[in-house]
Amino acid sequence: MKYNRRNFLKSATLLSGAVAALPAVAHEAVSNESFGSLTYQPSKSQRFNMSGYAAPKIDKVRIGFIGLGSRGPGAVQRMSRIDGVEIKALCDKDPSRVENAQGILSKAGLSKAKEYSGEEGWKDMVANEDLDLVYICTPWDLHTPMAVFAMEHGKHAASEVPIAITLDECWELVETSERTKKHCMMLENCCYDFFEMLTLNMARNGLFGEIMHAEGAYIHDLLKLNFDKDGYSDMWRLRMNATHNGNLYPTHGLGPVAQCLNINRGDKMDYLVSLSTNDFMMADTAAEKAKEDAFYQPFVGKSYRGNMNTTLIRTAKGKSIMVQHDVTSPRPYSRIHLISGTKGVASKWPSPERIAFGHEWVNDEELKDLYAQYTPPLIKHVGEVAKQVGGHGGMDFIMDWRLIDCLRNGLPLDQDVYDGVLWSSIFPLSEQSVAKRSRSLDIPDFTRGAWQTNKPVNLTLEGGATTGVRKG
Repeated sequence: MKYNRRNFLKSATLLSGAVAALPAVAHEAVSNESFGSLTYQPSKSQRFNMSGYAAPKIDKVRIGFIGLGSRGPGAVQRMSRIDGVEIKALCDKDPSRVENAQGILSKAGLSKAKEYSGEEGWKDMVANEDLDLVYICTPWDLHTPMAVFAMEHGKHAASEVPIAITLDECWELVETSERTKKHCMMLENCCYDFFEMLTLNMARNGLFGEIMHAEGAYIHDLLKLNFDKDGYSDMWRLRMNATHNGNLYPTHGLGPVAQCLNINRGDKMDYLVSLSTNDFMMADTAAEKAKEDAFYQPFVGKSYRGNMNTTLIRTAKGKSIMVQHDVTSPRPYSRIHLISGTKGVASKWPSPERIAFGHEWVNDEELKDLYAQYTPPLIKHVGEVAKQVGGHGGMDFIMDWRLIDCLRNGLPLDQDVYDGVLWSSIFPLSEQSVAKRSRSLDIPDFTRGAWQTNKPVNLTLEGGATTGVRKG
């Protein structure tokens, strides 16, 4: 067993009357290699810094979509409303889904896209089509292979969350993006929600003082959906819940607060500890369903992930982040989104949205004034039309519009490959920590030191905002 320098117990001379044995170190930082989890060997130094990288301008962004089941059709619909976009290709293993997505284009008055289907259709699409961007909306285990394949074939990649589910995949994405100089963005839509963007801009302007603690979560009762035969294709998400125990979906809560803390851009995540409760519901649900339907028999007797996972992260600058995951318990939806600083605090859940600069929450009028003064230019520019187009209240459209506008104007992306893999890495790291009785684990520095000089996310629209929106 290896120990890193932070918690290495230095040998000491035992004096007369001293205890015969020292107590166990409270938070052993076990190296990731000791779990056998890291087989991909990354380079020791950064090949090229993708943080702040501005790729050459693309006047018309040619997009190919992979995955048209749950999230894909909504993405096609949103992109059909954005000027400077050409939806060139559509792919799903089920050809009927491709046909349904063609209907979205037809309704929008756009040309028919090239169709691809079957298990390997996505490879044909990426290899054969002249695309600028591959937009990935498939099950989690396909995100990295598809994004890597896209970049290797000269395309930018954008993937639903999480963008990776192993540390090997995280490093493969980083090194492929650096080597090809192609953007690899995880589509973390929650970073573009209205209150999250407000608090990011307020944090940037120092209203909360020095932020010392943040909390995020994904608490969303998906029990029925996970066991629904018509839910996730081939029951893939239920299978994930039956084979992994940790925070399987960390990025919705983590992404926005990480941006407020300037993670990867002035600070970095140092180490984590993670703890899961037992599973109190999923195994029982599988057993009950199997009594009525033999279809569920393969899901009986599995070791499902615990109802609640809580992961604590400490940063290099001594700040803390709590991230929770519970997609089974009958609770109201929550991403928490709490930012706590030396001058103030912001909290989104439980609603209503709240901000305080002392012991009292500001009143409704004061909150409106804060929105008026500190809503960033991106939201002021496209927020209202985003509400009309939709997608989780508009944040999905804001994310897509911003991505296209950055590509068309040669601007750095708000979320680079380092952000996507770091936020996603909490999945495998939390799982490893849980398996080792919540021992602490070092969190890789995917920037390989560049976090110390990387610039914070740009909240202005300088050089951009040239992309229009088509009428619905």
